[in-house]
Amino acid sequence: METALAREYRRICRDPSSHQPLAYLRLRSAIRNVVEQRAIEPGQALPSERDLSQALKLSRVTVRKAIAGLVEEGLLTQRHGAGTFIAERIVKPMSRLSSFTEDLRDRGLHPRSEFFERSVGEVTPEEAMAMNLSPGTLVARLHRVRYGQDEPLAIERSVVPASVLPDPTVVRDSLYEVLESLGCRPRRALQRLRAVSLGVQHARQLHVATGSAGLNIERRSFLDDGRVVEFTCSWYRGDIYDFVAELHAD
Repeated sequence: METALAREYRRICRDPSSHQPLAYLRLRSAIRNVVEQRAIEPGQALPSERDLSQALKLSRVTVRKAIAGLVEEGLLTQRHGAGTFIAERIVKPMSRLSSFTEDLRDRGLHPRSEFFERSVGEVTPEEAMAMNLSPGTLVARLHRVRYGQDEPLAIERSVVPASVLPDPTVVRDSLYEVLESLGCRPRRALQRLRAVSLGVQHARQLHVATGSAGLNIERRSFLDDGRVVEFTCSWYRGDIYDFVAELHAD
């Protein structure tokens, strides 16, 4: 891995068309290129700052500056006490109605949740309109950060009729698994996706810089009889998630 990166860095240094006189910009391009060429795989650790500075004959300040820019771009991720890694992207097929927990388990990642709220209260006007509920109807609310391993990936605000979920504290990880145990697992859903810049609070909760790219997703899920059983608004990290849809001609 170090050999491929060193080779690419030296190639860029010899290339007069690179137009990158600053060493940290050349190193940043070299790392980006070897990642795109799959010479370094997602999830793989990058050599330490000390090893890179010795191998490339650069100062550690230069190496640190190059890495910091790629962490901000989302190409690299840093884990406290473990080092710097090539960011892994999670591909979420939009044709399959599955839960966050199921998606991460399928990829060998350990899902967990940090809850801010698990409560029951009267439906708001926005929730009533989204879920076709009458004013005064009681709903269960879940507000949490969703993690894969120890990495925060998404923020979710979910609403379920209290007639379906009278006690939201029974939800530990997968809402859909709880709904399935109650005989009310969703069978279809409508989703709306928007690209957003993450604000101060969401960025802090997701451990990214304010203004980082994100995806805002609204989902309304239905039972077989047409009732709305879930209304969820989520904010996903744009540096980790790819949503993929399969399209067919008429």
